[in-house]
Amino acid sequence: MPDTIRLVEYFYVTAPDKPGEGARALRTLQESGIDLLAFSGFPEGRKSQLDFIPVDPAAFKQAAKRAKWRVVGPKRGFLVQGDNRIGAVAELMERLATAKINVTAIDALTVDGRYGAIVWVAPRDVKKAATALGASS
Repeated sequence: MPDTIRLVEYFYVTAPDKPGEGARALRTLQESGIDLLAFSGFPEGRKSQLDFIPVDPAAFKQAAKRAKWRVVGPKRGFLVQGDNRIGAVAELMERLATAKINVTAIDALTVDGRYGAIVWVAPRDVKKAATALGASS
């Protein structure tokens, strides 16, 4: 089965860099019935940045507003899914390199014979990256 590469909207919030903050944010979304395609969190200075790729961006924005979060976005990135194979992510990165697109960040993993990745590029490169990757919206 071929890889699926989608242009997606993502949002982020900053939170204190302390135990339980990610769980609190995810619980808030769970209680609001928000389904996520992906979630990533990492330290950003003295805080943490929590990135959310929701199935329904409008519903996410409503839930975030109810929670009184300071949300940044929507921003755009790519969600990649496919059957795992040696070099799958290398192929993805090579396509972007050939198009002279710098990858801002990437998270990738495999589970039960499948792989997935979240790919971020600079806003000015989103359209060019979508073409290079053959992404659907």
